[in-house]
Amino acid sequence: MITPLSEALAERGFDKLTPVQEAVIAPDVATSDLLVSAQTGSGKTVGFGLAIAPTLLGDEVVFGPAAEPLALVVAPTRELAFQVKRELAWLYARTGAVVASCVGGMDMRDERRALDRGAHIVVGTPGRLRDHIERGSLDLSGLRVAILDEADEMLDLGFREDLEFILGAAPEDRRTLLFSATVPPTIAKLAQKFQRDARRINTLSGTEQHADISYQALRVAAPDSEHAIFNLLRFHHDESAIVFANTRAAVNHLTARLSNRGLAVVSLSGELSQSERSHALQAMRDGRARVCVATDVAARGIDLPNLNLVIHADLPSNTEGLLHRSGRTGRAGRKGISALIVPPKAVNKAERLLKWAKISAEWTVAPSAEGILRQDEERLLSDPAWNEPLTEAQTDFAAKLLALHSPEVIAAAYLRLYRSRHAAPEELLPPDTKPAARADRDFGPSRWIALSAGHKDRAEARWLLPLLCRAGNLDKSAIGAIRVQDSETFVELSEASVEGFMAALGADGVLEKGIAARLLDSAPDLSPQRRGPRPDAARPRAPRAAGTGDKPRNEGAPRRAPAPAPAAPVTPAAPVRDEVRSDAGPSPKPEGKKKPRHSASPAAAKPRAWTEDKPAPEKRKASPGKPAGKTAGKFEGKPAGKPAHKPKDKPKGKPSASPGDARDVSKRFSPKGAGKGPGKAPGKPRKPGAARPGGFDTPRRGKR
Repeated sequence: MITPLSEALAERGFDKLTPVQEAVIAPDVATSDLLVSAQTGSGKTVGFGLAIAPTLLGDEVVFGPAAEPLALVVAPTRELAFQVKRELAWLYARTGAVVASCVGGMDMRDERRALDRGAHIVVGTPGRLRDHIERGSLDLSGLRVAILDEADEMLDLGFREDLEFILGAAPEDRRTLLFSATVPPTIAKLAQKFQRDARRINTLSGTEQHADISYQALRVAAPDSEHAIFNLLRFHHDESAIVFANTRAAVNHLTARLSNRGLAVVSLSGELSQSERSHALQAMRDGRARVCVATDVAARGIDLPNLNLVIHADLPSNTEGLLHRSGRTGRAGRKGISALIVPPKAVNKAERLLKWAKISAEWTVAPSAEGILRQDEERLLSDPAWNEPLTEAQTDFAAKLLALHSPEVIAAAYLRLYRSRHAAPEELLPPDTKPAARADRDFGPSRWIALSAGHKDRAEARWLLPLLCRAGNLDKSAIGAIRVQDSETFVELSEASVEGFMAALGADGVLEKGIAARLLDSAPDLSPQRRGPRPDAARPRAPRAAGTGDKPRNEGAPRRAPAPAPAAPVTPAAPVRDEVRSDAGPSPKPEGKKKPRHSASPAAAKPRAWTEDKPAPEKRKASPGKPAGKTAGKFEGKPAGKPAHKPKDKPKGKPSASPGDARDVSKRFSPKGAGKGPGKAPGKPRKPGAARPGGFDTPRRGKR
């Protein structure tokens, strides 16, 4: 090992290397491509930093002037890229190495200026590195070694094309090191394409995952998941923790709840800017924050010092997520706890995850309130402050206290002051407790009121509830059962709220116009009642035609006569649909002994259905002296397909219909404003019987 690197390790307290670090610096792999799989927290970053040192420095112990990068490290996330940069910076500090970063979310101009000044090692994310290569600001012509950290995660995130582009732009004689927690077929294909005779190194334990991590599956009642998380954090009060949730909304919710309980908490999710994420992680490293609530964006590679507890508020979707989340603790030989919050509906999923991950977990319950208080007392008694020598000022103050109070009173007051600095723990339900239905809950002492609105007034509980809260200044918790009857509604109110409710309504007890409340002396009779007819049951229903899904009509039933058609002639504004109906009504003067279409006898109980067969209309000659009614012009009762009579067929010498006569077809069918278009004489009527272009003498409806 190169001397400057060994000195940096000794300064950091590395007295022994991890298995993966020893494997990658072996002499027989010093110049080979490597495909390394190791569990999270095994020291891979320091491992590949040691592995590339002979390739970068050779026989030298310090770097020369910085120019084109000699090493390129690609990481899947911004946080992991910055962490790798920090690790390599202290590891190569004595060699004079310049380490630059190219990370999405940061100012690209600053990165370009840093690359122009020169760098020995560049660390970045795939998308930003490709941007710099395409823009010409990152030159890989002098690259000696390329490292892909968490390669499986980069492929899962969809960076395959970016990785192939980056490796394709690097020299072919470079070394390529792939570090991955697992080696799926996609990683094997990538290694086969871009590596030359790669050496396979596997330091994963075949029997047990994360030997330094103690797994716990905490069974909790359905409504106590958040309470269990808080109790667990209170039990491990002096230790740093990270809480994982599956969604950004859950992260924001948990952050607010824990912050309200007095915990120093930060959040980490994809919706935050890079600056906010960096500040959150720095607060955890500085000790200003003790709890970090995060999505899986923090599950890869992030190393938080002294992180002793990982809580899975939501179970991960697969075993890889479970292992990478849990790997944030128990790193580099330190011990840690990974706790899964398991409500009743998630028991089977938790069992499958642990089984597939080959993890043996302890099934237990969350710390109780009594256990947390006992832990507080033990923590207080073991505080090193008891062994510190007293100063003169402290001795004088202690004498004053003893002169005023007995030792028992002083000790009890000190315990209360100690507990007041922390939020009280939560009382938890038994793990198998199911949420009780509203009807099973004890509402407590109550009184009943009656409202003057019921089913007949279309009263419903969904709008009566806000009305009661608004008019009577009530909270929803003070309202119990709401029972809507035919003519009134009974409402149960808590006994403590009845007096204020009636006072808010006033002497007349009116909630709003038409609804008044009165106080009952006893509980009402809520036995099942037969409801009366619906308020709209008395409305007459329109007759329905046969053939539309109705029951078969009784052919022997009498038919109702239809209303007589109006005798007045149709005005020019008559709707078109009345003109095209051949049976719209009887003509003013039926010819000969032809019977009218609708009989006025009581036998016609219902109008004839449109789907019934109609008799073909008889031919009749147009008579100038007879009004045409609704069958004039094109629809004069003639058989379909035959043209209407033209004006030349009329008897000579007969005067034409006056403009105001109903027989004037042109006036009757002329739309509003006809004859006033360009190129036409204003007000010039069309010839009687002349059809519009297209052969249909009716105005067309359409979009205008």
